[in-house]
Amino acid sequence: MGACRCLLACCLLLSQVQAQVAGAETGEMQLERADDGLYLSANLQLDLPQLAEDALYKGIPMFFVAEAQVLRARWYWSGRLVSTASRHFRLSYQPLTRRWRLNISAAPFRNSGLGVVLGQSFDDYADALSAIGRFSHWKIAQRNEIAADAVHLVDFRFRLDMSQLPRLFQIDAVGRPGWDLLASYSQRLAPVPAQQQSAEPVR
Repeated sequence: MGACRCLLACCLLLSQVQAQVAGAETGEMQLERADDGLYLSANLQLDLPQLAEDALYKGIPMFFVAEAQVLRARWYWSGRLVSTASRHFRLSYQPLTRRWRLNISAAPFRNSGLGVVLGQSFDDYADALSAIGRFSHWKIAQRNEIAADAVHLVDFRFRLDMSQLPRLFQIDAVGRPGWDLLASYSQRLAPVPAQQQSAEPVR
């Protein structure tokens, strides 16, 4: 019965699909070199499209993914990829308790058995969105992957993960404006000053 309701809700929502722009205001992305690697901090102010919000209130979970790529700059060619990191989110509404449930995993949820899934509950929708958009001291590369004397570029993306939505959504909504990309940000990571490099232990 629950599956039938979910499919019915999907059909009703698909009949309302229009080109909507999902918004996200990106605060300054901060990069920090540490003894054990490279860390990223950022804060996104999320504004989901009305269709996604309606789906949530009808009991259909929404999935998001944050992706970070670290590339070593090369003057003669495009940057060389040295590290990638991802973080996956599943946001759902529980009508009986009127609470929001947020799960976070390092792997897509269809493969979540391979890793640890963290869970949080919220009374307020805005608080749940705020938690999704807050990245604090997220490790995106190991120290031995980041050369101290080279310029690197960090690309950060946050998007709605359509691949984990119900099949009816994927068929009709994939590629429509407002569903693919929520935020994109790039930042240059400068080399460590020469005097500091000499103080680092030889590896």
